[in-house]
Amino acid sequence: MIFQIVSLLLDIACGLFTAACLLRLYMQMQRISFANPVGQLVFALTDWLVIPLRKLVPSAGRWDLSCLIGAFLGQLAQYLILSLFVGAGAAFAFAPLMAVFGVARAAVSGMMGLVIINAILSWVQSRSPITTVLERLCEPVLRPIRRVVPLLGGIDFSPLVALVVLQVLMIVLQHLQASVLSIAAA
Repeated sequence: MIFQIVSLLLDIACGLFTAACLLRLYMQMQRISFANPVGQLVFALTDWLVIPLRKLVPSAGRWDLSCLIGAFLGQLAQYLILSLFVGAGAAFAFAPLMAVFGVARAAVSGMMGLVIINAILSWVQSRSPITTVLERLCEPVLRPIRRVVPLLGGIDFSPLVALVVLQVLMIVLQHLQASVLSIAAA
């Protein structure tokens, strides 16, 4: 029971930090201004690690590698703490691999969350600055789907298709992680 509680709390804390680092990276790649509530939150959650990492790790084009490494370190911390809690010394060797899969899962689930929130806000004619940010973040995922899936009765089904594709990607990631770990453990 205590392990489940610790695991949940670590998943929330490290998952939130990982998601913030990935969102910062994605917002920079999409050239979205951070002068909005979402950007301010992302800065507040990630500046303490990303700014020092920038001194050590240079950017690679539009990729701010310090954000990506910050996301990885957040997941790595989670798996290392859980390994310590369980007392499984062999689990330390697999923690970096688990962290890579954790970052990938966080990216996919984060995009799912963005698509869901964007779809809901599109129904209510919100004039919030967050709406514009969400539309710009979701557009690279929804645009290719909109080319293939036409409006049906004036309703855009591209968010639904995107969610199905992202869910399938999440299942593939989970099975890939399980198979890699079973091979590594053997």
